[in-house]
Amino acid sequence: TLAEIERLGASRVFVLANNSSRPLVAPLVDALREKGILAAPLSTDVGMGGGEEGLMKSADVAAGAKADCLVTVGGGAVQDAGKLIRLWLAGCQHSAAEDGSSSAPTPPPATPDGIKEVLSLDPLPALPPQVCCPNSFAMAELTSVAGMTLAGGVKSGASHPSLMPTVSIFDPAALASGLPDWVRYGTALRCVEHAVGAATHPRATDEIRDVALEGLRMVKSGLEGMVADPSSVEAALDVYAGGWCAVRALNTNGCYPALGHLVQNMYSAKYDVHQGSCSGFLCARILAHHREASKEQQGRIAAVLAAGNDEAAKNSAARLVTDLVATLPGVARDHEDAGVDVSTLREFADTRPLERFNKLSPQPFENSDDVYKMLTLPLNQI
Repeated sequence: TLAEIERLGASRVFVLANNSSRPLVAPLVDALREKGILAAPLSTDVGMGGGEEGLMKSADVAAGAKADCLVTVGGGAVQDAGKLIRLWLAGCQHSAAEDGSSSAPTPPPATPDGIKEVLSLDPLPALPPQVCCPNSFAMAELTSVAGMTLAGGVKSGASHPSLMPTVSIFDPAALASGLPDWVRYGTALRCVEHAVGAATHPRATDEIRDVALEGLRMVKSGLEGMVADPSSVEAALDVYAGGWCAVRALNTNGCYPALGHLVQNMYSAKYDVHQGSCSGFLCARILAHHREASKEQQGRIAAVLAAGNDEAAKNSAARLVTDLVATLPGVARDHEDAGVDVSTLREFADTRPLERFNKLSPQPFENSDDVYKMLTLPLNQI
């Protein structure tokens, strides 16, 4: 990581990490401090889902320190936060140049709208580089999309090619050891969601589907290996490589977001549930909703998930996803396991954007009743 920072010529490095990564990132912070290029103390304010308060606080510190490079160590929320902070830094630098005063102005407090407004600048100023060190399989470091959760429990974010991180450093040993099960297997399930979402997306081409299904094959193999030996570096590599294929497929030809990705992002923001848990009990339900309309592609998904098992091959893709989830330690199996009161799902369904859902779903929703039926379909009936 230090070598990449030096290669980029950074002089004021801002380090953002999730709290559990403090021991992992401490040597890097110490090295940056010794070299005199640490812009500010280590920030661990960004929580699960990229909550607004912690993200804005980190953006303010980075801007106040005039950071010219970000290092992000953590899962998807931290990687996405880094992208948004880079956007804010570019906007602050642009405003300072426009001001033209001899002394640099104090940056205004960061806001979600203020960060997104930077995208309206034409031309968009160059963003400072970002060096990503992921410690989960969320794959945010490999996309140009960044999400955050607003104070009201609503998912927001930004998307632009310039948000693609500069460098991603994947250390399989970090992913193969020390992760709690709900992170290890939950974020790996996001890779499954990315793959099936891309494979069944209305805009997917044959090439996209092939890449997504190859990713699904590797992720499944890696998951089986991790269940057998959670410390297996080879299994972690399989999941990460498969996840890379899946997320690249999802981010091609307008396939992002897939229906499952969008529904689960909204659910996660509303109920403060880890997105991996959402994938554990929503992925199969969403597949079941559009089973007939995406029959051919779901058949291909099922063939991957049931490979080598003639008995399993008799089941639907949705059933096979549910069966896969049942083998994974620490992953929520249903709404109640995630602490969600099922009685609140009616209101959640009634407030979903049907028009947007129907652009992403192979099977349209006629009304919010269809959304509610999908969310509450008993898994044992799939």
